[in-house]
Amino acid sequence: MKIASTIARYLLGLIFLVFGLNGFLHFIPMPPPKGLAAQQFGGAIFMSHFWVVIFSVQVLGGVLLLVNRFVVLAVVLLGPVIVNILCFHALMATGGASPGDCGGRAVGDPGRAL
Repeated sequence: MKIASTIARYLLGLIFLVFGLNGFLHFIPMPPPKGLAAQQFGGAIFMSHFWVVIFSVQVLGGVLLLVNRFVVLAVVLLGPVIVNILCFHALMATGGASPGDCGGRAVGDPGRAL
């Protein structure tokens, strides 16, 4: 079980580090959000510069998980980010691909492919 938790910690840290840095460096191209609510939400986040806080928390949490220091603090910081991501995809960005679609493709489920 210790090996599984270590692997999960490294994967979660790597995911949040990469996507947090992507918020600043834009090395992974992202299409604009579909739907009026998602566009208004994105506009409010970027106009108020709140995206700097969001991506900084993601980078900080990812780094803390990867270096295995203050892991509990990293989980406390990333918990609200995960809830926000899930709520955004469930309630605002209902069209197009969802996070579950990526998981279905990763395990080879043809029913979840786009």
